[in-house]
Amino acid sequence: MQTLPNPTKTPTTEPIFDTTIKRRKTRPVQVGSVTIGGGYPVVVQSMINEDTLDIDGSVAGIRRLHEIGCEIVRVTVPSMAHAKALAEIKQKLHATYQPVPLVADVHHNGMKIALEVAKHVDKVRINPGLYVFEKPKADRTEYTDAEFAEIGEKIRETLEPLVISLRDQNKALRIGVNHGSLAERMLFTYGDTPEGMVESALEFIKICESLDFRNIVLSLKASRAPVMVAAYRLMVHRMDELGMDYPLHLGVTEAGDGEYGRIKSTAGLAPLLTDGIGDTIRVSLTEAPEKEIPVCYSILQALGLRKTMVEYVACPSCGRTLFNLEEVLHQVREATKHLTGLDIAVMGCIVNGPGEMADADYGYVGKQPGYISLYRGREEIKKVPEDRGVAELIDLIKSDDRWVDP
Repeated sequence: MQTLPNPTKTPTTEPIFDTTIKRRKTRPVQVGSVTIGGGYPVVVQSMINEDTLDIDGSVAGIRRLHEIGCEIVRVTVPSMAHAKALAEIKQKLHATYQPVPLVADVHHNGMKIALEVAKHVDKVRINPGLYVFEKPKADRTEYTDAEFAEIGEKIRETLEPLVISLRDQNKALRIGVNHGSLAERMLFTYGDTPEGMVESALEFIKICESLDFRNIVLSLKASRAPVMVAAYRLMVHRMDELGMDYPLHLGVTEAGDGEYGRIKSTAGLAPLLTDGIGDTIRVSLTEAPEKEIPVCYSILQALGLRKTMVEYVACPSCGRTLFNLEEVLHQVREATKHLTGLDIAVMGCIVNGPGEMADADYGYVGKQPGYISLYRGREEIKKVPEDRGVAELIDLIKSDDRWVDP
């Protein structure tokens, strides 16, 4: 009988691959009471969809998001009236709820609006492709060096007052590039590419740095995940070359709704987060903003970057399963979903149970018809009738003083 040769290499306990994510080192940028970058946990943010002129509606929308875990809230500011309304929104939040880190979204030719709103919020977001809007010319075939430089100087003149205001107030700026709204000269020079997105961001960064301002967060969003991933990776590469360490705001813009919107966002965010890239995220869904927050936390939890809920480990069920696994998992989840920091496994049979759930804090395993075994880690604690399983699991968690009432 043929046998395998004895191994010559001494087994080692050292892992071949590190399974923990090593986050890219970035500078800390303060946004109100929240810090983006600097090794702090990845921050979750979203945006209200109320008209900013609706003071009460905006305050209610901001509060709803913040109460469910949104750490930074963005509002749109399309006019000077909207910018001034933010002063009242901020005041009302303080009076009726609590301070919430706020970001103002400024777009077309937005210097005057940005200067006003910078008085009232913690961070201003500008889009380089729109901040100084270049009206496309139908008959244009190229940009001369002189034209390129002329627009660059206009951008500097328009950006400088905002940068100085934010610098002197110790507030933050997000340079938020969008693939779909690159400036015309960037399109002519670099094409509709990640390179154009990166160069657009760098142009604005260099102006900020020349004014000794570095409270900057960057985003390079696209509605297609591969474009978005490529843009962020190229941005990191260029920043490394230039000795920059600015934190990154990740997102697939206009991801859509429903299951596909969530999958599309995850497809863009997960590869970057796994590479250690990303300091704050938003999932952009065509749904109520509150629907975005659970998706953000689920992505971060699945990657081990935040622990904000129970982690459930469950097998897919097969012919060996000794109980209705889908139903039991639902029962266990409903009974324990308010807890945080626990891993709970629900396994259908003894074949996979103890091994596959080895990293879980607690296990619920089918061992024989009508009975389940409860585990603490790898240790079997007790065998109980199936109809008592969930209650006994709760009692076990309580006995370890890890239970809190809903």
